[in-house]
Amino acid sequence: MPHGDLDDRLFWLATEKEIRTAAATDAYFLHTKKVLRKNNIESRVVMEVFARDVPYADNWGVLTGVYEAAKLLEGLPVDVWAFDEGSVFLADKSTAMYEPLMTIEGRYSDFLEYENPLLGLLSSSTSVSTRAAKLRVAAGPRLLLSFGTRRIHPALAPLVERACYIAGFDGVSNVLGAKLLGIEPSGTMPHSLVQILGSQERAWRLFDEAVPVGIPRVALVDTFWDEKTESVKALEVLGPKLWGVRLDTPASRRGDFAKIVEEVRWELDIRGGKKVKIIASGRLDEETMARLNPLVDGYGVGTAVAYPPVVDLSAKIVEVANGDRMEFRAKRGGLGGRKAVFRSQGFRDQVVLEEGAKPGRAVQMLKPLLSKGKMVGTFRSVDEVRTRVLEDLAELGRSTPALKWR
Repeated sequence: MPHGDLDDRLFWLATEKEIRTAAATDAYFLHTKKVLRKNNIESRVVMEVFARDVPYADNWGVLTGVYEAAKLLEGLPVDVWAFDEGSVFLADKSTAMYEPLMTIEGRYSDFLEYENPLLGLLSSSTSVSTRAAKLRVAAGPRLLLSFGTRRIHPALAPLVERACYIAGFDGVSNVLGAKLLGIEPSGTMPHSLVQILGSQERAWRLFDEAVPVGIPRVALVDTFWDEKTESVKALEVLGPKLWGVRLDTPASRRGDFAKIVEEVRWELDIRGGKKVKIIASGRLDEETMARLNPLVDGYGVGTAVAYPPVVDLSAKIVEVANGDRMEFRAKRGGLGGRKAVFRSQGFRDQVVLEEGAKPGRAVQMLKPLLSKGKMVGTFRSVDEVRTRVLEDLAELGRSTPALKWR
């Protein structure tokens, strides 16, 4: 195929209409639908969406993308139950048991082609929110900002910023992402401004003169000189206006980053800059944060949330109608039967057969989302979801989450 202009779009991305109509699905779903329709096979099924494990040492993640999944399936003749948006879920690779995060019931031929976009919406968002939550825990009470959208396709920028914010980040840098969230975007200046002006001092001064008063004066202090020298110079130029300094030191120049931060802190403090905050950015992870936490006031995280380890969600049929009754029917390696998840305090989760006995004094995690395609679930505001996630993260720090089924 020649690499010329596309006939109907500028970029290699699906439109909202194409996603909504499952045009961006995999071919084998369409083949399956043709087989079922040609042979008048209209079996009703129960399908579960789940994660068998998470790509981290602990056993929990944060589910997001439920709202988009609901909008994708809305109008189809199906019933859907799901965990709430922003729910903590458990996944224990030491057991064959799993928590169904979403359950779909209906004729398979009515929704089979939606499996592809459904998993894509949920996995993409959940992978970001889970990594963002891990970073939120690692950062503790320190400022945490998302700087990651320059690393991804711009069409996904709002998704990434939403998932980060829900998972507890304090702010996001992407303008459109922030607009859709109803918050102000975070960020001050890039290295390019300093390079164009040829002077750090001039860049800081002109920035101070140009931007609104409400935007914190954070000086980028690693463009031409070492971080310590530029930090001292920033304090001299902006004085009490200097809210903070940002160290974005490249890996090739970092050496012992913690010691560099110590030097900056000392030199600022002895010059009357004890209130000046230090923000670290550039290739940060949980391990780096553990070393820097005693020294810094905040972080700007980019690649770690833009390209997080994948939370590999799957969708599998667990029941198939045989006449008027549903039969347990799982593929090899699967677990038959529609399941329910009950949670007790401290994230003590129990998975049971949906038609079986219900544990007492526990919360049912799967809640009605769609009934015959009509939206029956309710969604909290993003800020309300974020508040609950932060509460759950605090509780996780005091708990030992456990998944059991007997």
